[in-house]
Amino acid sequence: MISDTRKQPVMGVQKADSVVNEIKRRPVESQCNQKNPLSLSWFKFLLLLCLMVFSLCFAVSENSLSWWDRLQRHYNFFNKTYQVNAPTYKVSPKHKVNLRKIYKTTDPPTVRPQGIQYHQAYPLNYHFILDNPEVCKKETPFLILMVPVAPSNVQARDAIRQTWGKEKLVQGQVVVTLFMLGLSGEDNHEKLKQENLQHHDLIQSNFMDTYLNLTIKTMVIMDWLATHCRKAAYAMKVDSDMFLNIDNLVIMLQKPEIPKLNYLTGMLMWNRPVVRSKDSKWYVPEELFPDSEYPTYTLGMGYVFSNDLPEKFLEVSKLIKPFNIEDAYIGLCMKKLGLAPTSPPNPSQFQAYSTRYDRCEYSRIITYILGSPQELMNYWTDFKKPGPHC
Repeated sequence: MISDTRKQPVMGVQKADSVVNEIKRRPVESQCNQKNPLSLSWFKFLLLLCLMVFSLCFAVSENSLSWWDRLQRHYNFFNKTYQVNAPTYKVSPKHKVNLRKIYKTTDPPTVRPQGIQYHQAYPLNYHFILDNPEVCKKETPFLILMVPVAPSNVQARDAIRQTWGKEKLVQGQVVVTLFMLGLSGEDNHEKLKQENLQHHDLIQSNFMDTYLNLTIKTMVIMDWLATHCRKAAYAMKVDSDMFLNIDNLVIMLQKPEIPKLNYLTGMLMWNRPVVRSKDSKWYVPEELFPDSEYPTYTLGMGYVFSNDLPEKFLEVSKLIKPFNIEDAYIGLCMKKLGLAPTSPPNPSQFQAYSTRYDRCEYSRIITYILGSPQELMNYWTDFKKPGPHC
């Protein structure tokens, strides 16, 4: 009992101390609670002031732009994403072009962005000065490969002739390879004439063969197919710097699910922005293409289509203002026709760039972009040697 009564005063003291501490704490906490609203008010004031200064600078520096353009530019600035400079697709450094070079011609220009004369893409404005109209008369090709190439690039043509272009019968199907050329500043017509007499695979039209005239070149290809090779089942526009696994391509086209009409396939490009930067290789002015995004299209390195489409492209192109991104232009033609490109059965077969040559990998794909004609020769020699690929 004695010990119990001795403990009671101690506990009472502890309680008293705790009460005193609680009383001391309350003024401090109330002071903090009073300061918080004041700090918040200062923060809101400073934030509002910053926004007002920002808006003033915004209006003064860019009063010539629409409000939407200004908003996009400043959003991109703070996020470090300059969508205007996003390329239509990856391009090798060897494909660089001089945008300020003027290509002189007697043809009437449509527009002249940055001093470049650009011409109507409708192919009937041009005529063939070298041709091989009998190619599709001897036998009807299952597949015809149309290769746009510069007139002076004999090395690329010879490399193709010794590799995938020499394949005339693939998986039991007739395949024909032809080269499409325009005019250059050089007087090389006689050389090209002799080359054609030897190989019978050149088609030349009288448009200026420049990077910005690729749409014209493509539409002239469509014209030739529609007028000289109507009965071919399929065609492919394939660039001259490509490794083409022709066996895999024909195997794909023989699949029962592949349409025989209104069919366009390759590496599909979705929601690609139109480049408005005048310093870009892919610059397209608004007067040529006003939309901010292209319709879905197939990458220009190599796309495959049923051979009913060239004639339809020719007709619908009469209604479309030409612009200089040829693969996107074909995508727009498809859209105007109420059609859309189709994803290939195995999309991984249409590849752009490879980091290295791999025999097993190249046995599975259909396309790869290469760095030089010599690379094509070296890779093809290894690819075709006896033995399993993998």
